Amino acid sequence: MSHRSSTIGHRLSAMNHRPSARSEFLSGVGAMLPLLVGVAPFGLIFGALTPAAGLSAAGAMAMSAFVFAGSAQFIAAGLLAAGTGPWLIVLTTLVVNLRHLLYGATLAPHLRHLPHRWQTLLAYVTTDESYAVSILRYQSDDESPCKHWYFLGSALTLLTVWLATTAVGIAAGQAIPAPLSWGLDFALPVTFIGLLIPHVKGRPTLAAMAVAGLTAVAAHRLPNNLWLLLAALAGVAAGVWAERIWPSLDQPSD
Repeated sequence: MSHRSSTIGHRLSAMNHRPSARSEFLSGVGAMLPLLVGVAPFGLIFGALTPAAGLSAAGAMAMSAFVFAGSAQFIAAGLLAAGTGPWLIVLTTLVVNLRHLLYGATLAPHLRHLPHRWQTLLAYVTTDESYAVSILRYQSDDESPCKHWYFLGSALTLLTVWLATTAVGIAAGQAIPAPLSWGLDFALPVTFIGLLIPHVKGRPTLAAMAVAGLTAVAAHRLPNNLWLLLAALAGVAAGVWAERIWPSLDQPSD
């Protein structure tokens, strides 16, 4: 009887210590803050570049609000400046963002139980950074029912800073010449390296990262940024292949 009471007590204690929606949201905000060091400079640069692309301030802010994809926005701005037709711009940015299909496939099992309004909202705010920090939370052992609030907190933090830095870049663009010469090219790659490190949990993951990186370097001259999609697919294939081979090698021998 006492053992049963103790078990019930432990269960009640665990339920009482489950993170609330508010605490999950704030934890998501905190998880995103270190990554803003690498993201914010590119928001400034994007805002400063938009006049040369022929975008008005309202158009640039709308792109940051509704597209909300740094690499796609830079590519679109460059193509606009070069006078590229709209359909080619749409196609190119679509190819660049096809990696979000992989993000969606990974997140789907964790979001399937949510109402459609939540799924739509989280799909809209999914970025490389918000995915990277949120998938770690979803893969944690605890059974918190509010992990989607963690996702939302991290994503809205990034969106807020992206919009703010875009606005500052637009305002300062006329006063700061040659924004691409600010020497900030290293910031975003370093940020992505920092995002990847927590995900290295075994040889299959390491193999996927190595193959994707080598493929990206080898194929970087492909048109319309197809190297990005090719590298992602090659990395996935390498990871699947490695998982079939290495688990048996990792098992202890009898």
